[in-house]
Amino acid sequence: MADPMTQSSQISSSQGLNDGHSASSKDSSDSFFSSPVSLIQSPQVNDLVHWRDPKKSGVVFGVSLLLLLSLAAFSVISVVSYLLLALLCVTISFRIYKSVIQAVQKSSDGHPFKALMEKDVTVPPETFRKHVDACLTQVNRVLKQMSRLFLVQDLVDSLKLAVVMWLMTYVGAVFNGITILILADILLFSVPPIYEKNKVRSRSFSCKLCTVCSKKAFNVGVLIIIIIILSQFGVGKIFKYFFFKSHMLAKA
Repeated sequence: MADPMTQSSQISSSQGLNDGHSASSKDSSDSFFSSPVSLIQSPQVNDLVHWRDPKKSGVVFGVSLLLLLSLAAFSVISVVSYLLLALLCVTISFRIYKSVIQAVQKSSDGHPFKALMEKDVTVPPETFRKHVDACLTQVNRVLKQMSRLFLVQDLVDSLKLAVVMWLMTYVGAVFNGITILILADILLFSVPPIYEKNKVRSRSFSCKLCTVCSKKAFNVGVLIIIIIILSQFGVGKIFKYFFFKSHMLAKA
């Protein structure tokens, strides 16, 4: 017959292992769900959405919104081709311009992009392995969460996922993916500065703050409604129409 002290120590050790396993799984799930939040709350993204540097935030917001609107109007292949073609036009024009200037001035400055061409643009193997390992960690977390949810390890979490997917079917019937990304981009760059500007004033100017916030929220809501209406009535056709008219006027 085993010693009671030995049995109690074995039971406590097994309970400790189970608690450690559940705690580790909980930590992995928490880290899985908190990774997008930590990305949004990173200092670089935080400075961008709060417009710490207006020039940089304006460029990022303008480029991202223009890219999303272009994807709504044209295919991905067309957008990528136009972007690369525009970049090639700029570099070729600059190269020809510098060559003409060097020929007129009889200078030997060399290639205008020599400094950029001498830079090392190769990816080191260590950096590549580091990013691959990070991506592999995220993929394993996603696979683990999918198996946990779809194999109904926790009934409540699986039911929550089913409800969310059911609601997303209605969202998908009203919006498409590009429209949701456009709305998210506008909200991401408009809500944080409005909240930050009015947060300090809320202590002493609560009534005035409510009026200002309601007006700004109304303006943002009107802008969002306009974008939704454009997306529902074919924003791609509208952009293609104006592009076609400008192209015909340029030919004329």
